[in-house]
Amino acid sequence: MTIKHDGLDVSWLGYATVRIESPDGFVVYFDPGRYGVLDDYYARDGDLILVTHNHHYDSDAIEQVADADATVVAFEGVDAATIDRDVVPVEDLPYGTVRVDEEAHLTVGEVDVWSLPAFNDPDGPHLRDGDVVHPQGFGCGFHISIADRTVFWPGDSDVLEGHKHLEVSLFLANIGGSVVMDRREAADLAETLDPDLVLPIHYDTIPLLETDPDAFVVDVANRGIPVVLDDPDQV
Repeated sequence: MTIKHDGLDVSWLGYATVRIESPDGFVVYFDPGRYGVLDDYYARDGDLILVTHNHHYDSDAIEQVADADATVVAFEGVDAATIDRDVVPVEDLPYGTVRVDEEAHLTVGEVDVWSLPAFNDPDGPHLRDGDVVHPQGFGCGFHISIADRTVFWPGDSDVLEGHKHLEVSLFLANIGGSVVMDRREAADLAETLDPDLVLPIHYDTIPLLETDPDAFVVDVANRGIPVVLDDPDQV
């Protein structure tokens, strides 16, 4: 379904895929695709496509959502040669492409885009078999300004020190846990950020990311922060 937020139309389409449309019709997609979340979805209306890291790179899905004149902004570490799926290299996509590191700024159309570090702390709780799944330098998060609103998607990351300094209107909370921040950590971050609205995403698409979104909503709401759930099955 579509959530209305201060003039923005916001839809979580499953996994890490979020579509945002400004009042002027500018459309942004965060991390489109994977795990069948965009099956039979061929909007091809995206002006700006943002890709945080290898795990969220799906070149077929980008072609399903991108307008012919779209710009694809991908983290510099996204590398088709190291992805064990059949994907087209970023530079071979039929769109304008821009690579960013973890501390970049650029403007695309009416949107300002900042990339941010995203990683697991090697001494933190989100490890698999003692190793980090998302080491520093593997991916990024994105903080964007669109229609005088700010949107923060931390990507696949622990909660990081730099997050607390952001001005955020809409927080796309990563609550999957396991190899990313969990719902409790995301709720703590929401309290720190004090956004106008929190929308949890990146959960329950695969068993690794199973969590309790209703408990997250109660936790955040009890802290006095507006929060809403979206259902990716109701497009």
